[in-house]
Amino acid sequence: MRILVVCQYYYPENVVITPICEALVRAGHEVSVVTGKPNYGFGHILPGYKNIHDEVINGVVIHRVNLRARGKSRISLIRNYVSFWWNSKRYLSHLKEDFDLVYGMSMSPLISVEGGGKYAKKHHKPNVIHCLDLWPESAVIAGKVRKNSLFYRFLYRSSRKIYSTADEILISSPSFASYFSGVLKLLNKKVLFVPQPPLVHPMPKNGIPYAKKYNLVYAGNVGNLQLIENYVKACILLKNHQDFQFHIVGSGARLSAVLKLIEDNHLQDIVVYHPTVLASEVPSFFTNATALLVPLADTTSPVSKTIPNKLISSLAYGRLIFSSIGGDGRKVLEEAGGSLFASEDPKDIAKGLEEMMSLSNEKRSEMGQANQTYFAQNFDFDKVMDQLIQAFKDCKKS
Repeated sequence: MRILVVCQYYYPENVVITPICEALVRAGHEVSVVTGKPNYGFGHILPGYKNIHDEVINGVVIHRVNLRARGKSRISLIRNYVSFWWNSKRYLSHLKEDFDLVYGMSMSPLISVEGGGKYAKKHHKPNVIHCLDLWPESAVIAGKVRKNSLFYRFLYRSSRKIYSTADEILISSPSFASYFSGVLKLLNKKVLFVPQPPLVHPMPKNGIPYAKKYNLVYAGNVGNLQLIENYVKACILLKNHQDFQFHIVGSGARLSAVLKLIEDNHLQDIVVYHPTVLASEVPSFFTNATALLVPLADTTSPVSKTIPNKLISSLAYGRLIFSSIGGDGRKVLEEAGGSLFASEDPKDIAKGLEEMMSLSNEKRSEMGQANQTYFAQNFDFDKVMDQLIQAFKDCKKS
């Protein structure tokens, strides 16, 4: 197939669409990507890319439209989103190349894939949208917009319109299907579960050394849904456990509050903060970890019922997983059989961590191996790519 891919992000930005496109090329397909100038994770457009519009990387043909860098303010982020939406839509409206199928990877915001839908409609081609974020629900849960506000109603209508252009919607969590039928009222739309292929970097044999015997490691976004403050509060109750430490690697909207909580409660010996590192370096924190933390707040939002990509990648590292999570994510961890669970209450978390420390090394190793086996059977990159390619073929036939 000749596949047109639309995604705001691409290498050298650390996103999963890059290995997906390269795998499609290895499978014999021709792939062209419409994306932006790399700036996600850098804070600015990389200097070498300011005047680059077209390039080929590992067989993937890439066109980069101009956009405004994300920056740090809310206004700069909106400008970033709108500039890619406008420029990609304009480029695609004039694109005359012929493709068999359009594949839009819908990360935030959904408007980023609208141009692909317009190209598909104009040229009578099948349009596949891979939904990694639910819109407008993701904007609500992130605190960007109030439910039932005028802006929410605008986002609802525009999101429904964009989703309706898809001949097939791929969802990264099974429970997303009820959102499309119950909330967006897209009752006749073909919706298919295809997980987000995981970005799994290799874990070194000799990773970060820890001073304590039991080490719980969290690496990722320290945001409103990750419950990190609850885990820090649990550590107050574990001060007498001299052999335990909680390691936090990353940053996010709640980081300042987390660091203040650590300082105010004199927890520096039990809670250790590590500044953000490159994604390829994160697994070095897992080598000597007793358990990996996968938290997600349980809210009324469908977003909290998702399978976080962090959960999928954590399974791959062969470690026991400690989790406060519900919905699809909880089901996956229960099926894998290598997790301990706690509610969001700090007392329950502390009790669960004590249980983790009471397990034998053999039991923890057995649970970690169960997670790794489950990952290989259900989320291995090549297996997910087979599902994705089959979805493309089915959509093209229909």
